[in-house]
Amino acid sequence: MNDGPHPGTHWRRTFGRWGEDLAARHLQAAGMVLLSRNWHCREGELDLVLSEGDRVIFCEVKTRSSTEYGTPAESVTPEKIDRVHRAAMRWLKEHRVGWCRIRYDVVTVYAPNGEEPVVRHLVGAF
Repeated sequence: MNDGPHPGTHWRRTFGRWGEDLAARHLQAAGMVLLSRNWHCREGELDLVLSEGDRVIFCEVKTRSSTEYGTPAESVTPEKIDRVHRAAMRWLKEHRVGWCRIRYDVVTVYAPNGEEPVVRHLVGAF
């Protein structure tokens, strides 16, 4: 019998959204312009798409409250990288962006319960 989503699903989604909010503010404070957020296509999802000068940045955000299953950055698997690459190409095509410089970044948000969150921006992570 299915009683709906796992009880922790809503919390994880809310926690992830909070981490994306922190990441977006962090990157915007560094001078980047937010172009898209949680952009979906059949190839996958892009957490944040930003611009910095003439460069488009596709940013994966990983938020964790513990390192029990590894660091936030370690959760960016080769399969995830492949999906982000494919989704990025779709984003560029659908937004009719011609040639431009692109970069793939990761922002990690580590927020153990009761502690101040630590935001790390990994430039050119993959």
